[in-house]
Amino acid sequence: MKLLAANPILTLALAMAVFLAAASSLRAYAGGAALPVLLLALLLYCVGNLMMVPLMKVSGMAVAMSVSAVLQLLLSVLVAVSVFGERPLTIQWAGIALGVAAVTLILWPEFEKAGAG
Repeated sequence: MKLLAANPILTLALAMAVFLAAASSLRAYAGGAALPVLLLALLLYCVGNLMMVPLMKVSGMAVAMSVSAVLQLLLSVLVAVSVFGERPLTIQWAGIALGVAAVTLILWPEFEKAGAG
């Protein structure tokens, strides 16, 4: 757990991989997979949320969870389109773009701190 606390970017990347696996498992379950796939998804979501705790300690809950949620959105869309063949509507793509804008605004103070230092 010390490695996760020491490297926020690594922590976020690993948590996103776990959340992406959870979302993919849920999609498989929705497509007709058996109950153990649903249980796996729930377990993965629990693990992913526990991995977010060190990030919350570093950046606060609001920033950590907001960035996590939008990154999950983007990665889930990528998997949904490339793996499951889903096609979001134009208005849905606009919403995804707003999510990217939201993360940019949330992280803007961090970018300014890094540039000033």
